[in-house]
Order: sequence, then structure tokens, then C-alpha cells
Amino acid sequence: MPQYRLMYFNLRARAETSRMIFAAAGVEYEDVRVAREKWPTEKTSGKYPFGQMPCLEIDGTFTLAQSRAIGRYLANEYGLAGKDNLEKAKVDMVVDVCDDIHVGARNIFFEKDETKKAQLKADFVVKAESILAALEKLLSANNGGNGYLVGDSLTWADLEFFVRMEYAPFFNAAILDQYPKLKALAERVSSVPEIAAWLKKRPKTDF
Repeated sequence: MPQYRLMYFNLRARAETSRMIFAAAGVEYEDVRVAREKWPTEKTSGKYPFGQMPCLEIDGTFTLAQSRAIGRYLANEYGLAGKDNLEKAKVDMVVDVCDDIHVGARNIFFEKDETKKAQLKADFVVKAESILAALEKLLSANNGGNGYLVGDSLTWADLEFFVRMEYAPFFNAAILDQYPKLKALAERVSSVPEIAAWLKKRPKTDF
């Protein structure tokens, strides 16, 4: 088993899906949380290929950057990427569109001007509803919508969706009420024993 160190700030944000993959797969890793005040020094230390986090150190010899590259690598390693190339492409499609939710929620979270924040929320609810309506349709078309977003088993697409919907309070906390199959999916994901254990023990963060 490789030795992994996942390096990021003390946030969910860009690293949480990879943490969820580790949890679902039952794989041990070091969850390194870099303090923000230490980041300027860390950034120029040569540890990070592009001067960004998250990064995944593998066996102390190679560091992989970019959150989706890390997630895709781990999902492929531990059977959460899809069972064939078409399933993998569908999983990547869902992961990519869920990233739009991440970006929108991030912009709302970090906006300090309350007037601008309110406008960002209003604009983003429209976009989020469009994305979720499409995902509800995709889920409904897959085995009647009572399983997972792609294929017949959990993939990192489901984990990515769950992580991004944890941001719902930033724009509309009740938004999943409009999408019953997606709401049920989120509940199924959170009920996976390994995921439930991670949710219970992980550090509490705002974003």
C-alpha cells in the first residue's frame, strides 16, 4: 500500500472529495493541514509542483497536484472511477459540472461586501438550480434514480456531488428539497458506514 500525505489548508473545499475517497476505500493517509500563516513559506519550499494546494505526496517520492487529478487518480486506484471508459467519462462529466457549484459557493463565501454577496447568491441560485435539475434527470435515468449517478455502485461522482452540496447553506439551504432523488442520494452517501465515520470525526470547518 502506498504511503500518502494529502496537503491542504484546514478547509473542506478542494481537498474534501479526496478525503472522502480515502474514507470510502478504507485507505490510511496523513491529512496534512497547513496553517495559512505558514503558507507563504511553504509555497516557495519546492514541495508543491505549481505552488498550489491540494497536493498528494505518494511514497515521499512524487507529489501530484490539482484537485481533480488527485481525485481521479485515487478513484482509479480504489475502484471508484467507473467500471469502463464510458462510465469513467460520465463520472468525470459529473465531477466537472459539480465544480461549478464549488466555484459559485466559494465566491459567495469569500465576498465581504453584503450587497455584492446578496447579488452573487441570487445569480448563483439560478445556475445551481439548472445544474441540479440536469443531475436529477441524469440520476433518474440511471436505474430509476434509486442508486447512484453513474453505474450501479458508488463512484467519486457521488462523493463530489455530496461535498459540493454541503455548500448549499451559502446560497439556498433548502435547494435539494426541489430534487427528491438527489436529496435521497445525498442521504445514501452520508449513510455509507465509512463515510458516516469520516463525517463524524473530521475537523469542523466553515468551507
